Amino acid sequence: MDERNSETVRTEVKDASSRILDIMALKGKVTETGAMTERCSDYAAEEKVYRASHPWSVYDLPVSDLEKAMDRLRSELPKAGWTIIKDGVDDTAGKSPQIVAETKGKKFAVDIRLQDERKYGDDPSLIEVTVQSACYRAK
Repeated sequence: MDERNSETVRTEVKDASSRILDIMALKGKVTETGAMTERCSDYAAEEKVYRASHPWSVYDLPVSDLEKAMDRLRSELPKAGWTIIKDGVDDTAGKSPQIVAETKGKKFAVDIRLQDERKYGDDPSLIEVTVQSACYRAK
């Protein structure tokens, strides 16, 4: 397991998120969340093993635009060094479209879900993205 600086890893996760947003090519609103550091649950609490996570969403767009963005992700993520390991629906009642991918070398993983307002009533349609780093030992 790599020994890394947490700030560096958070910056890398934010950069990966930005590249994913670029692939989507959407002009909607984007939530203003920052990357955070959290303990890796696979390790004992006394160990200094963490991962960086960056959850965000893009919204305020028609569902058809969001669906096109998901299609772009399907075709462009592999060209950008990501391997798609799941492309289907999630396990929620709404069976939201979901793409799960990881970078070659498994340095980063991403979970992308399209939430369709036609299935969820009053909630707006959006694409929900969570980028996570691999676990690392803090310096």
